Amino acid sequence: MSEVKDINPAGEGSKGLSRRQFMGGIGALGALGVIGGAVAQVFLLPDEVIAYPISGGFLLVDQKKCSGCSTCMAACAIAHHGAANHSLARIQITQNPFKAFPYDIDPVQCWQCDECTQACPTGAMHVDPETGVRTVDQMRCIGCLRCVAACPRAVSAVQWDEQTHASQKCDLCLDTPFMDDEGGVNGRRACESVCPMRAITFTTDLPEQTEDDYSPNLRTENWTSFGYVADIEG
Repeated sequence: MSEVKDINPAGEGSKGLSRRQFMGGIGALGALGVIGGAVAQVFLLPDEVIAYPISGGFLLVDQKKCSGCSTCMAACAIAHHGAANHSLARIQITQNPFKAFPYDIDPVQCWQCDECTQACPTGAMHVDPETGVRTVDQMRCIGCLRCVAACPRAVSAVQWDEQTHASQKCDLCLDTPFMDDEGGVNGRRACESVCPMRAITFTTDLPEQTEDDYSPNLRTENWTSFGYVADIEG
């Protein structure tokens, strides 16, 4: 069976469907499917292609504005696990001391694509029917780590939770037992709320999922008032 590839690094030569192409033809082709023994909302497209509904939004992180303070990682771990353990954070900030500013910091956040969901054999990695958020039912996870390997990021946005012995990933704070406010697409995201640089933002304007679309510029006039360059490439 062929697969829908939301992430399309191959460019025009790839046979994957873009999000806009998918949404354009979804109206008459929607259907319910059963995957891995769990009922999940999917769409059957021509040529036996299976596609998942898009997420209601996802996080954008300005790599050049991020200071690498890891406040977002601590907030994420606290909201989900009740402990400021960076190993449990679902957003990861990696730093390379051998690269020069501003290319030494690489934020790794979930792009809400379908790769991990398609790789899961049990339906533990699934699409929330109300928000479209890709999330994990840890009770169904068998620890095969296929979702971790399937993530298209250089550093996987799906992590192994050593406490529960199951996979975990960003759910946009849809299920945050240690956060008082409601999370999810229409609520509050812990990492976005605490970032002192305002380098993280939530968007519902989903772009074509290519590498270039994930380098947002969140630097405003306030940023330049501190003497920083708003457009480093320029």
